[in-house]
Amino acid sequence: MSSHVPVSVNPDEISSQEEVRALAEFRYTLRQFLRFSEDAANGAGISPQQHQALLAIRGFGGESGFSVGDLAERLQIRHHSAVGLVDRLVAHGLVVRAAASDDRRKVRLELTGEGQAILSQLSSAHRQELRRVGPTLRELLHRLDQPTAA
Repeated sequence: MSSHVPVSVNPDEISSQEEVRALAEFRYTLRQFLRFSEDAANGAGISPQQHQALLAIRGFGGESGFSVGDLAERLQIRHHSAVGLVDRLVAHGLVVRAAASDDRRKVRLELTGEGQAILSQLSSAHRQELRRVGPTLRELLHRLDQPTAA
């Protein structure tokens, strides 16, 4: 699913030390948040990828539901990997497969009560962490959005 994006460098646009530092700080702060997220998921008894799946299913389910294909796209994984992930979520009682109301041949994913409870717990913890790191991320984005000095 991942696509390689070639990076071309224009020697006339070499980043200043300050810009490189801001990029490094931004990446470090993002990684700290991701590490927090991984640890929070593990602490709730699920894997980080299972947390991402619960979040995607709940966040993008909408009226038409959310399919395994949708999950594969949102998590940027192969379809067969998404099937395995859903199988594990179903086995843990966090997700159910349901026939779509508009087309009984289509299978939609829905969170169970337990899946919703875990997601709620994790979402609350993530909101708190974002309140903590948000100002730093906003400042770094602001610095990176500024035109570079010639």
